[in-house]
Amino acid sequence: MRRLSIIGVEDGRQPISNEDGKVCVVFNGEIYNYLDLRKTLEEAGHSFRTHSDTECIVHLYEEYGVDCLEKLRGMFAFALVDQREESLFIARDRLGIKPLHFSLRDGNLYFASEIKALLEILRPGRNDLNLDAVDAFFAYNYIPAPLTIFRSIHKLEPGHFLLCRQGKMEKHRYWDVRFRPQHGRSMDSFAEEFQERFEETVRIHLMSEVPLGAFLSGGTDSSSVVSFMSRNLEHPVNTFTMHFGGDTGDYFDERGYARAVANLYRCRYNEYRVDPGIEDIISGIVESFDEPFADDSVIPTFRICDLAKSQVTVALTGLGGDELFGGYDRYAGFLLTGMNPLRTFRGASRILGGLAQWIPEPAGGERVSKVKRFLNAQGLPAAECYRSLITSIPEENRRSLYSKDTSQQISFQCARDLGVLHFNGADAEDPLDRAFYQDLKMYLPDDLLALNDRIGMHHSLELRVPFVDHEIVEFAASIPREMKVGLTGRKIILRHAMRGILPPEILSHRKQGFASPLTSWIRSGLNQYVKETLSPQRIRRAGILNEESVMRLIDRHMDRKENNYKIIFSLLMFQKWTDRYLS
Repeated sequence: MRRLSIIGVEDGRQPISNEDGKVCVVFNGEIYNYLDLRKTLEEAGHSFRTHSDTECIVHLYEEYGVDCLEKLRGMFAFALVDQREESLFIARDRLGIKPLHFSLRDGNLYFASEIKALLEILRPGRNDLNLDAVDAFFAYNYIPAPLTIFRSIHKLEPGHFLLCRQGKMEKHRYWDVRFRPQHGRSMDSFAEEFQERFEETVRIHLMSEVPLGAFLSGGTDSSSVVSFMSRNLEHPVNTFTMHFGGDTGDYFDERGYARAVANLYRCRYNEYRVDPGIEDIISGIVESFDEPFADDSVIPTFRICDLAKSQVTVALTGLGGDELFGGYDRYAGFLLTGMNPLRTFRGASRILGGLAQWIPEPAGGERVSKVKRFLNAQGLPAAECYRSLITSIPEENRRSLYSKDTSQQISFQCARDLGVLHFNGADAEDPLDRAFYQDLKMYLPDDLLALNDRIGMHHSLELRVPFVDHEIVEFAASIPREMKVGLTGRKIILRHAMRGILPPEILSHRKQGFASPLTSWIRSGLNQYVKETLSPQRIRRAGILNEESVMRLIDRHMDRKENNYKIIFSLLMFQKWTDRYLS
């Protein structure tokens, strides 16, 4: 157990046991309602030896067994041994804010927060490489649970626990979100409840015995977090904002909006720049994740964590607001596909999809690629349509990306199934609510929250996500879809709720996202680095990719014939991972 001390700094060393030492726990995360739990447990006769939130878990387990999970509010992954029952109880929080990996070998169960810890014991080699996970990585830019890059190592899904006793291991789901829209309520009623709930959620996320601050992008989500932090802190919020140097193409600079929020709430405003020379960041990302990961928002996140750590140990972020309230372009696109009369004419849809491939790509940005994904999705059943919108590299393009031997070993159905698994399993009637559910179950935990945790922990910085509090998630699931996404806009209810709290320009400007201007950087400052890392010799040595296909993608991007920055970044991160783990 390696601990970043936030609560119970002086006496919270782990493992922590109950009074007689028969129940013992190791824990990663924060329990935000631990003071209320502690009071209730003390009234029930339990004795506490520390001031740590960790100790609540052992006493709560004594009272409720595995049902103790229902009482916890926070982010957590823990393992608890009960010597009386001769059992091991391993659990992960409801939304997957904290990671948990496990492996079964020779009748033994191994578990850890990070894959690298398991690699020390299991020593998986090239033969353990999961090629289906490789294909899922190129499909989505990350590897969805329960897969990892190794066949012998698995991710425990969010909202699940493992119970091991009498030589058997059982996996159970203990929480899920159900969409039950309250159509009879007014927009003002939902807005008022959101303000009350979110202020309380942000307040409990401020508990800390160490300095804390916030990441501020200038968007609605992070600005909302900062506004409620300011209401509940006696000192100015310490905020951190990123911008980019070098050739940024048409990348939109949001610093003006971040400054406006910081000035309004009299925050301590810290501004930093990321330049194209990101070779050190890429090496740090590979070290942090232990498996390929290629969401390019990891670049500014890595740098802002590196710089914020000098001033704070905890930082709140606005992550999760888009998934709850419909902030992405793909939600509006998915809504439009359901309204499009061409949806019923498959032949016309195929023609549109074919014509889309001839639309020229601009020098920067993603607008044309989004249009292409939208046109390609026409005429598909709802689940497949949404999968098409969230797929970074279509299957037909991925097939040509691999060497012949690799392609023959991949079950392409695996990535297909992952892209519709949660959509089809959602307890929701509205197709867009099903899309939200798919993202809450896959994109949010396996991309955004994984990024937050790995990069934050790499810098010994805890990143907290008040939008991903399970009570906020359940509340959002009660809001009708038309109050989130419509033909007139996105995040409708959130913008309505924050009127009068945030400046109008914050609520009205287009979403940029916490990404990076890689389109331009790859053609300029990173040009040589890309060509060296993805040289034919290195591709051939790894033996997984088709070197000719890789060279063609790079050349067409450099010649401005296509905008291939997403796939090039994926290739770059995959090659750096293979250099480290398979060479």
